[in-house]
Amino acid sequence: MIRYILSLRWVTLVAALGAAVGAMLMFFEGCLKLAYALEMVVQPSADTETLVIATVMQATDAFLFGLVLIVFAYAITFGFAFSLPSSVRAKAPLWMRVEGLGEIKITLIQVVLVYLVVDFVTDVVEMGTRVTWEMLVKPAAIVLIAGALRLLGSALEDDQPADFEKLRRTSETTQQPDENRSLTHP
Repeated sequence: MIRYILSLRWVTLVAALGAAVGAMLMFFEGCLKLAYALEMVVQPSADTETLVIATVMQATDAFLFGLVLIVFAYAITFGFAFSLPSSVRAKAPLWMRVEGLGEIKITLIQVVLVYLVVDFVTDVVEMGTRVTWEMLVKPAAIVLIAGALRLLGSALEDDQPADFEKLRRTSETTQQPDENRSLTHP
């Protein structure tokens, strides 16, 4: 029974494959948007000046989301399906070392925040000077989500057992010289 339950971890590879395919799609979409922006630069019209800025921002957002999906695919593959030796894991770049599901969730929230900011700025650029008070809903949502993320991050920092271990080791290190001194000087 336990063997069957442990074999279900291979199902996570479907999620990792989906994230990798999604990343490739986002890179493709980013390339298409950049090509469209380049076309607007090469063949300008009356209102393409602000559209170029908005299109490049959207392309950058697509590339960023694609990069995050690659990190998700890596984290799911080597965090849930396969177990990497610590020597190999240490060689991976810091941004690809995901410690658990909580870190993946926080990264997703951060990406959503970046997407919302880029979407809002793109809306403002496209509308020009016709900004209405209804447009403040999105920045308010961004501030609320960022505040929740900040609170969540500070709560997670308080629960880290590694900090407790570091403090314990530090206190043992500071106590050792006193113990050595008491052994040499009665």
